[in-house]
Order: sequence, then C-alpha cells, then structure tokens
Amino acid sequence: MPASSAPSPGTGLGITRVLSAYTDGRSETSLDPDLRVFVSDLVRPYGLPLREDLLQKGAGHSYTELADALLCEAVADGRPVDLLILAFDSPDVRPGAPSSLALSRSCPGEPLAFALCDQGTAGAFGALRIAAAHHRTGGCRRAVVVLAEQTALHYRPAAPVELPQRHCAVVLVCDEIEETAQTGAAHGSGERGGCLAVTQEPCTEPGPAVAAVCDRVRSAGADAALVLDAGLAGEPALGGAATAVAPGGQPFTGLWTELARALPAWRARQRPVVAAGLDRRLGVLSTLTLGSGP
Repeated sequence: MPASSAPSPGTGLGITRVLSAYTDGRSETSLDPDLRVFVSDLVRPYGLPLREDLLQKGAGHSYTELADALLCEAVADGRPVDLLILAFDSPDVRPGAPSSLALSRSCPGEPLAFALCDQGTAGAFGALRIAAAHHRTGGCRRAVVVLAEQTALHYRPAAPVELPQRHCAVVLVCDEIEETAQTGAAHGSGERGGCLAVTQEPCTEPGPAVAAVCDRVRSAGADAALVLDAGLAGEPALGGAATAVAPGGQPFTGLWTELARALPAWRARQRPVVAAGLDRRLGVLSTLTLGSGP
C-alpha cells in the first residue's frame, strides 16, 4: 500500500456510490476437489455431515467471480483505492484463495485488502466502521467495501440457518469528502455533510433496538429516510417510519441492495439516511447514518 498521509482538515469518509448485482448459475470452483477436503476438515470436530449432493453436482459461487465485474464498474473512474474490505457471512466456495486479495487486483492503486466474516448481518456495518476508522488514521482517502453472499452451504449445520436465495454482490465506494455542518450535528449526533457514521451495540431485545433506531432517525433530521433489514422489518413501531425494507431471502445483502436502489433519489432530494439492522442471533444492533451532503 502506498504511504498514507493525514486526512485533510474538515474531511470525513462518505459513501459516494453503491452498486448491487444478482448472479445466477455457479462457479467452476464449486467442483474443485479441494473444497471437499476443506469442508471435511472444518466440520469433522463437530460431527456435522457433508452435503454430498451439493459437492457432487457443484453448487455455489466464488466471491472473486461474483463481485469482480461489479467492482470494476464501481471504480471505473480510475481513482486509486487505498483499502478494500470483503465482508461475508455465508462461506466462499474457494476457501483456499483469499478473495479479498484477488479482488484488490481489479482496483486502481495498491489497496490494503482483507476480509471480515463470522459477524452475521453486523459484518457489513462493521466493515464500514473499520473503513471510517482507518480514514481517521490517515490510512486511506478511498475505501471500497464489497459485500457478498452465495447460496450453497456444503454441510448440514447443527442448527437452522437462513441462506440466501440468490447469489448477490454489493460494492460500496467510500471517498474522503468535505464536512459541512448539518442539522444532525445540532442534535448532538455528530453527523456532518454526507459523511458516514456507524454505531454497533449489544442488543437482544426488540424494544431497546426500536428505541435506539428512532433516536438515530430523530437525530438525522425530520426528513430522514430509514432502511431496515429483516431483523427489524416486522417491528410495528418502526413500520410508519421505514422508507425501505430489505427484501426477503437475502439475509446479508438485502438491506444494501435496497440502499443501492434508493440512495441516488434520496441524494438528489438531499435526504439524510439511516440504515439499521438487528442480528438477533448474535445480539448486535447496527446503524449507519449518512448526512444529506453529496
């Protein structure tokens, strides 16, 4: 990675572009014999059976192949990328090769690249939180967060888990932008301009989660758009405030595909945005606030 420099005074990291895409079919790497070896070693200590049907016919998608074309489109302006984070919850079908490093080769510049996993639906928010923190250290002026999920789990889990119905990738481009005072700052939220702010806190009960999300929306401004993931979509207290709800069947990427669809219109109308997700299994409430700036 090139030598970093201190962030410019009065700047923050903001989401400047969000793209999403679904993909059908499978990756040829799903037939790689090494996948069976890896999954067998992974589940043997827990006595979990393999999904022989999926291994024999080849099912699932490599995250490198799933996200590469979308990533190239997202960074086609040629500006160098300093940081790439691949976040996922359902496992890749090419575990022996780090997809984050492979994807970084499609970026201008020489980005630091790594993956974030096993964080449930909170992982996407965590990746953005890490990117914002890295910017504050002077480590990057452009970060790219890649979210991916594929449909195949090649073993039978000990407890039921929700798997996506379709392969999906989302790319969020985060650039250094100039901060400008916003209404939210006057309410003590600390949000400025279009800069992103992520909060993550322990939460297992819907009541406290709803109260926290409502507080974020009030702080963001009266015209704030609210996007909810499936973990919060059924809460009646949020139903009237929700502007968009993640589609069913995509537990990890659903909220972010909705953000990709709606964000351009919200930005054109200069609406602040609050995105919220509750991972009830892990007990984590995550919120993302975007000011109404560019």
